[in-house]
Amino acid sequence: MRLAAIAVTFNPFTSPATPKLTQSSIPSTTTINPLKINTHENPQFSWKHGSFLTHSNSDKLAKNWMEYQGINNWEGLLDPLDDTLRSEILRYGQFVEAAYRSFDFDTSSPTFGSCKFSKNSLLTRSCTRETGYKPIKNLRATCGIQLPGWIDRGPSWVSTQSSWIGYVAVCQDKEEIARLGRRDVVVVFRGTATCLEWLENLRATLTSLPDDVPNVGSHGGGAMVESGFLSLYTSGNATCPSLQSMVREEIGRVLEAYGDEPLSLTITGHSLGAALATLAAYDINSNFGNAPPVTVISFGGPRVGNQSFRCQLEKRGTKILRIVNSDDLITKVPGFVIENNDMAVNVAGLTSWVQKRVEEAQLVYADVGQELRLSSKECPHLSKGSVASCHELSTYLELVNGFVGSNCPVRATAKRVL
Repeated sequence: MRLAAIAVTFNPFTSPATPKLTQSSIPSTTTINPLKINTHENPQFSWKHGSFLTHSNSDKLAKNWMEYQGINNWEGLLDPLDDTLRSEILRYGQFVEAAYRSFDFDTSSPTFGSCKFSKNSLLTRSCTRETGYKPIKNLRATCGIQLPGWIDRGPSWVSTQSSWIGYVAVCQDKEEIARLGRRDVVVVFRGTATCLEWLENLRATLTSLPDDVPNVGSHGGGAMVESGFLSLYTSGNATCPSLQSMVREEIGRVLEAYGDEPLSLTITGHSLGAALATLAAYDINSNFGNAPPVTVISFGGPRVGNQSFRCQLEKRGTKILRIVNSDDLITKVPGFVIENNDMAVNVAGLTSWVQKRVEEAQLVYADVGQELRLSSKECPHLSKGSVASCHELSTYLELVNGFVGSNCPVRATAKRVL
């Protein structure tokens, strides 16, 4: 995901057919690896080569792992940023980086859109340090847009409907399990990479979730989410099941295998992957009554749903920590945020007539979860970055690494890793 263009937001600092269930960017004829990192040219950024990532205090994490998974909504841990939480955020960012590095971005390759590595070697070959996790499932997403017949006469990458979007991995190392205080299962999603994923990002209107029970109350209506994100989550075809069915099937296996021990489900992603992570968390908590704590750690994610969707997430106990760069346009789209913290807000003088038209157009969104807000402008060597670089995963990881608190945005001892 690069440049947002699907809607307008009035607050720069605030936080085909309708599919059945389940980025906001300008489509491009070429796909670009959002990391822009070559491990051999930038060994200092590889966890394998001993970069800025360090393990947090094992005793502290093991004893308080539910707090770091958000059971108390990360109260007292975000400002200033707790060092153990910082380490955990960066660790999950490593898994997202591995997804980018494993994806075949080469549009001239017959394997474009697939994972370059086998499932068993994914983490070891994607240039990350030893994680203690074992990948157990590859995940694919399918575009639900109906394409005209003539599109098949074009380049194959234009009509790639199903592509590798991420993976599920489970912690198997006994020492790592002891350090974490539980067995952790991570579900990882990359950001936008294919032509049709770009097109899905542009479908910014809200659509109802299937089987959703409307929230009767001050907000009225039922939970609704962005049409394109929902389509990518729920669409499938004759050769590839939907991402939703793959996630449900694998989580069912995990609960059957490890449900009798301390367990956590952590879903993480960047950009489009952050939106899919939020949908997956909602889906898991809606369909598994015995689900362990479900936590989302998202980087540079767009908005996903409306106020009722946020209420449903909170009702189901889903914990979401959104890592947001104030200078990243993607975090300000799609749609409008007219309500915040259950209080109506007239955004930038938005008249009641315009507000009504926006609501009728199904473009009123709500931010979800807790927010860790950072800023590229506060970091000396990132302050002159482009609009695109503000959205890069590598920028987010560096900002997290350097952030202290609102009174000290960047610590002087933070290493430059880009």
